[in-house]
Parts: sequence; C-alpha cells; structure tokens
Amino acid sequence: MKTKITELFGIEHPIIQGGMHHVGFAELAAAVSNAGGLGTITGLTQGTPEKLANEIARCKEMTDKPFAVNLTFLPSLTPPDYPGLIKEIIDAGVPVVETAGRNPAEYLPALKEAGIKVIHKCTSVRHSIKAQSIGCDAVSVDGFECGGHPGEDDIPNFILLPRAAEELEIPFVASGGMADGRSLVAAMALGAEGMNMGTRFIATQDAPVHQNVKEAIVNATELDTRLIMRSLTNTERVLNNEAVERLMEKEKRLGDDLKFEDILDEVAGVYPKIMHEGTMEAGAWSCGMVAGLVNDIPTVQDLINNIMSQADEIIKTRLQNF
Repeated sequence: MKTKITELFGIEHPIIQGGMHHVGFAELAAAVSNAGGLGTITGLTQGTPEKLANEIARCKEMTDKPFAVNLTFLPSLTPPDYPGLIKEIIDAGVPVVETAGRNPAEYLPALKEAGIKVIHKCTSVRHSIKAQSIGCDAVSVDGFECGGHPGEDDIPNFILLPRAAEELEIPFVASGGMADGRSLVAAMALGAEGMNMGTRFIATQDAPVHQNVKEAIVNATELDTRLIMRSLTNTERVLNNEAVERLMEKEKRLGDDLKFEDILDEVAGVYPKIMHEGTMEAGAWSCGMVAGLVNDIPTVQDLINNIMSQADEIIKTRLQNF
C-alpha cells in the first residue's frame, strides 16, 4: 500500500510505532521496521546521548530498514541534553525523528540540515498547522482516545482527522484508537495517510516489557482507562489500577489546590517498576482506550500482516460491494 507517508519515510506499510516510555527500545523498533512499518526508539528513555547512541547501534544490528527516534520536549528544571541527543541521531544517520511535547522549532534547523524527516505529534488542528508552518514534514494527529497525553481539547478522531485534512497541506497519520485494518481504512477515509499505534504494539511478543503489562492490556476493556492530572493541565490517559484510584482521590479532595508534589508517589519513576518488573499497581502508566480492541499478543510481524490483509479485504470486498 503506497501513501504519502510510505513514500516520505521509505517504508512498505503506512504504520508507525509511537514513541513510548520504557517500551520503545531497539527490539520493538527493529521488529516494526522489519515488518514493513516505521519502528521508533524512545530517546528520553535512554536519557543520555551515549546511551541513545548505543541503542541506535543495537537497532541497526537488528534491521537494515528505516526507523525513527522519538524526542519529547518537556519543560524541566534540569532538561535532558537535547543538543547532545540530536547530535547522536545525526551522526548515526537516523532518517526520521518523531517530536512531541513543546514546539520543536529550536531544534529543527539541525535536523533538516542533516536531511532528517520530522513528524510532530499534535493533539489539535492549531498545533498541527503550527508544526506545518515551522517546517515539519508530517504530523501525527492524536485524538482524545489516545493513551498518554491527549491535550486539553477532548476532540475525538472522527472530528479531529477530517478537520486536519481540511487545514493541512503536509501528510498526517492518525494516532489514538488505532488497532487493526479497520482503524487504518477508517483513518485514511478521514484524510490520514496512515496510522500511529502505541498501546497495540505493547501487547506483542516483541515488546520488551513484562508479560503482566501485555496481559493487563488484553484483559482491559474500553471502559478501563482514566484521565488524570487534568487540574494540572497535564491530562494523561492511563489504565486504571489502585495507584490511579489513590491519585484520583487526591485530585477530588484537593481540587484546585493539587500540586504535582502531591502525586509524586503515583507518577514519579514508576515506569521501570511497571514495564520491566511487572509491578502493575506501582503507579499510573499510559494506555489508550484501544485496549478494548486488543485480544491477543501476536508477533509484530503477524500483527502488521493481519492489519494489512484486513485493510485490503475491507477495501476490495466490503467497500466495493457498496
């Protein structure tokens, strides 16, 4: 299947693996790229330029296909060494960078000069237009259904994607609620050139996370996610558990007086415990509503093959019959 996204990134299928904290390691990125999609290493999980360079090198040992590195730009008193991370990405010849969080304009010149394609994750049409105006090559339009940070506008993809199609000239992919061939065809009908999947890729045999995490997603329904930190204007969609319920009780009790320090136990440093040790009640972790559509733990290769076969069947049989 050829789309503007497959041509832009030099991939076979219009499927991108989103950058996920303590999930986007070389194993998963290489598996997605080898299966014809665009795998993504999560830069901030590595933390330092040296560790990122090592992870990129590991990925190159596992695949000769294009892959991306995700860089999320966050406000911080002690920010990561973004120039150092970008230098390693450039020196390694990584062809694609997925940016997220704050406006990446400060770092675009170096990436563009190196010939790197940049796709920016956006949760609104206005942010997508801004990404286009500063020179991003594509955007990932993230609907309210998504795991992680859906923004503060609460616009689901059935509205957000066609609005993006009306306003954008650069290609975009749909993110949030994407799980299978139905998702891909629907996203493309609404104007997208492909899709970005996060939660669905966690529940695969290739994802380097604890089996408990994968089974939690399979066992969840579309009703089992919660929105936290809304009062801090840092809304995050997470899978419900005991820690999330404690956090939400604090939010209700403290109201507008809630400070980030009040919920440190539930959100700070919990990802290694959850993703690697499988301690599922350790804290809040990002998960999309799409968990309700995840019923198995296939290999990445089988997952992508099935997505493309299902999409092809829908286009050639169901839609043409209409």
